[in-house]
Amino acid sequence: MRVISGERKGTRLKAVPGTATRPTTDKVKESLFNIIGPYFSGGKALDLYAGSGGLGIEALSRGCDEAIFVDRQPKAVQTIQENLQTTHYEEQGKVYRQDAKAVLEQLKLKQESFKLIFMDPPYHAEEHVAFLQLIDESDMLIDIGVIVCEHGSDVTLPERVGRFERIKEQRYSDVITISFYEYASIEE
Repeated sequence: MRVISGERKGTRLKAVPGTATRPTTDKVKESLFNIIGPYFSGGKALDLYAGSGGLGIEALSRGCDEAIFVDRQPKAVQTIQENLQTTHYEEQGKVYRQDAKAVLEQLKLKQESFKLIFMDPPYHAEEHVAFLQLIDESDMLIDIGVIVCEHGSDVTLPERVGRFERIKEQRYSDVITISFYEYASIEE
């Protein structure tokens, strides 16, 4: 695993030890960033179920100002912190060792907003729709923001959730599909 592009291009990232997490492959990571925009001028990223932190770190390398990483697994939190040190993003990265829903509730109270939100829950715990609804109700995504949902290929997420519409769905294998959401351009 490595940083694909940007100011930390080529930096190797550690994977979380064990089999409790499944990192997004470099090929999938590169493809999804080509879809959402290869580079960013500022903004914040939220990496839910962050695992090794690869997606949030990639966003930082490509120009996001800050990233919040959320994972409740101690080994994942330690790996994220090590990867932030390796990439010299300790100041731009904030790591929460908590349940993703609890962090979303905290961010809602703080009225935080993000340009990029990555959701990659364990495939057996499909929480995408509930999280999309909470993000919508909280105005947590900025107007030009994108939500990236990695899910099992056997799961079809709705075309619309609240004010969000799925703008693209990309299947990468029999196991992995990524759905991209942004605010609907025309309210119905």
